[in-house]
Order: sequence, then structure tokens, then C-alpha cells
Amino acid sequence: MLRIVDSTAAETPAMSRRVWMGVGGIGLGGLSLTRLLANQARAGAKAGKAKSVIIFGLVGGPPQHETWDPKPNAPEEIRGQFGTIATRTPGLRVGELMPRTALLTDKLAVLRAVVTNDNAHSTSGYQMLTGVPHIPLSQENAAPKAPNNHPCIGALLRAVRPETKGLPSAVTIPEHLWNDGNLPWPGQDAGFLGTRFNPWLIHCDPSDRAFGIPALSLPGEVPPLRFNERRSLLDQVNHHFETSQRLETAAAFNQHARKAAELLHSANARRAFDLQSEPAAVRERYGPSRFAQSCLLARRLVEAGVGLVQVNWTRIKDQPNGGGWDTHAKHNESIKSLLMPIQDQAFSALIEDLQLRGLLDETLVVWFGEFGRTPRFNKDGGRDHWGSCFSLALAGGGIRGGVVHGASDKNAAFAMEGKVEPADIIATLFHCLGIAPETEIRDSFDRPIPLSRGRVIEAIL
Repeated sequence: MLRIVDSTAAETPAMSRRVWMGVGGIGLGGLSLTRLLANQARAGAKAGKAKSVIIFGLVGGPPQHETWDPKPNAPEEIRGQFGTIATRTPGLRVGELMPRTALLTDKLAVLRAVVTNDNAHSTSGYQMLTGVPHIPLSQENAAPKAPNNHPCIGALLRAVRPETKGLPSAVTIPEHLWNDGNLPWPGQDAGFLGTRFNPWLIHCDPSDRAFGIPALSLPGEVPPLRFNERRSLLDQVNHHFETSQRLETAAAFNQHARKAAELLHSANARRAFDLQSEPAAVRERYGPSRFAQSCLLARRLVEAGVGLVQVNWTRIKDQPNGGGWDTHAKHNESIKSLLMPIQDQAFSALIEDLQLRGLLDETLVVWFGEFGRTPRFNKDGGRDHWGSCFSLALAGGGIRGGVVHGASDKNAAFAMEGKVEPADIIATLFHCLGIAPETEIRDSFDRPIPLSRGRVIEAIL
């Protein structure tokens, strides 16, 4: 199942288009959500070393101690029960639960002193996605509203890079980020830039055997002639709104409708979502989980020309901690039996697959998490939220491999040198894409806003 969604689409103060589209079953054969699709980005950007970005999102908070910054000399209540292993990079050791990734560190740059100083999923996540600290910090279940409505990375890219080959410049799969109760985090959309720059949010499960592209095809009961008739009827509905309510949303809706219609006829889009065409060995290499198969889909999307794909970790039912990285209890059990095996297999498969296809040099891969875990275990054998110091890794797209930047203290609790903030990561990302981080975009009030106020991390380039 594949579903393109947009929870922020504007409605008119009078009768909405949603109501009009519902009258008489007008839906353009599955395109009744065409308001989700965005118009052309305002300006092109000079191509750099990287052409695309994949955000490998281990949301929930992957632990620094068992991944990139183990502390083998610390007491067990800090280092945990797992050991370390050597990597392809001389002098670099990582957690023993990532053996496949350890063989690829010559292609990776590790950041060991990333800091948000925020201990809440939604607000630390907001900072990681926008480069702007949430006001105030550490507010769980924060709502996406002003003043915390800065655009996310994908929206920023959409604002400076045009769409290509029938696909948008930024896509998020396989679902949005949310706290318990399905409360969306702030910082996942275009914010004050306007909904036309929202990344496509595509709810899907590529691991499902029945996975296909129903949103990109006409239902069997809608022949082309009938589709054309519906499109004509849609034009009439739009004409009504354009003449009676000359609002900005009318023009945006027309743009979205045209894009949706183009998508239906885009062979490139169809090919990108056709995972059935992948060899069985490739699919098995990534792993069977929803997250792993979404990583494979991400590779296909950047291969088709999408500029940025964010792959969010999805929870797994009937598992400790909801099958996610928020390991407040049974931390060791969770990471050993479930989380790290999926992560290690999918991440290494993605890097190797991109390399094999000649795409790694032009695809920046960012290991992402909203924060790390506490140095000490809690009474339930878990690690809690920790934004004071954690680790990330980057690969491809102009990144120098075999590099470790920054250092934490003896407990991986605080940054000692080489501190990196989210704005710096975003500045580096755009630099790798050949787009100056100081490039100005305009908000809805025509005010100039730089893509990032961070500094490029020169040490890893």
C-alpha cells in the first residue's frame, strides 16, 4: 500500500475543495489528494559533488555507546555489556553489534560530539531537521506551530531545486515522525515557507508482498476516457474557485492537480516504486523489515532523480520499547536481538549498493538520530534521552572516509572537542550538494532567510 498524504493542506474559509471533490465521487481516479503535490521550485541550484541525499533515520535515539563512541574502559554501568570491534579505519573501534558497518568505515566520517542540549524527541528532532533550536528546549509532544515553524531540510531543498523527471526534490518514507498518540513532531514540513514546499510524505510498506504503486496508477474501473472526463470536470471545479475565490490556494491547487496528472503518466515514477523488479538477492541483502525495504526504495528514488529521501524508522509491534530506539527499558535486549541487526544490515547494504551502482560519490548518506542515550543505565535496564553529546556518521557525496571528528569525555556524556550542532550538519549537507549554506530563500512575507546559519564541517570533506 502506498499513500501520499499532506496534513497541512489549506482549506478555503468557505466550501472547501475537499467537499467539492467529494461531491459526485470526483476524484480523478485516485488523485483526489492532488493538493499534496507541489509546484516548481523557485530556482535551480548548481550541482556539486553530491546530487542526492539519503537520511538514514534511526529515530528514537540510537545509543552512542554501542555504536560510534564505545567506552571500553568505563565501568559496566556506563559502557554496557557489549564489547568493541576493529574497523577498516586504523585506530577506530565501534560497538561489536555492527560488524558489517565496521567493514565500511573507510567510506564514513564519524561525528562524536553532536549536541542539541535538548532531551525531548519532538524538540530535539525539530532542531535536527531544521537547524534551529526549539523554543523552549526539551518540550515533549510539542506541536508544529509558530514560533517553531522553520522549514525542514527537505523543504529547504525544494525551495532551491526544481523537480525533475516527474518526481519531487524531497520525499519522506515510510511514515511521519510521531510521539505516542500519533502526535507529529514539529519541523517535518515547509513551515513558514508555505505548503507548496512540503516534502512528499509517502506512507508505505515496501516489505509487504502486496506493495505496489496504486497511487501512481488508475483504478481498473477508470478507463482513460473516463479519467479524461474527470479531469475536465476537475477543471470546471477549479474554474469555479478561481473566479469566485481568488485565493493563493486556488493557484497552488491547480499546480498540484497538474503535477498529480503528470505523475500518473510518468514512467520514471512508476519504475522508481517498482520494487518487484529488484533481484531477490538485493532485497534479501537489505533485510525483510519495513525500514530496510524503505532504504532500498530510497536508493531507487535517488537513482530516479529525487534530491533528498528521508527514511524514518518505524516501530515494530510486540517488541520491547515498541520496537523502536527509545530504549527506556531492556536496552541491551532490544539492541542485540532487534535494533542493531536491522540497522547494521540495512545501513551496510545501502552503502554497498550505492557503491556498486556508482552512486555513492554523488549520494550523501546521513546516519540520523534526534539525540543519543544517557551514559548511565536506569533502574529498568534502559538508557534515557540524551542531547548533550551523541554520534552521527556520513558517507559519500564529497565526504572524506576514514575520519573521526570530535571527541566526548570518558563517559560519552559531554563534548570535549569538535562540537557539532544540527545547523552545522545542514550547512555541510547543502555544501555537499553544491548549494551555498548562506543562500537566501524568502518566506511568505518576502523576508530573506539563509538555508543554514551553521558552519560547514571542513574536517570531514
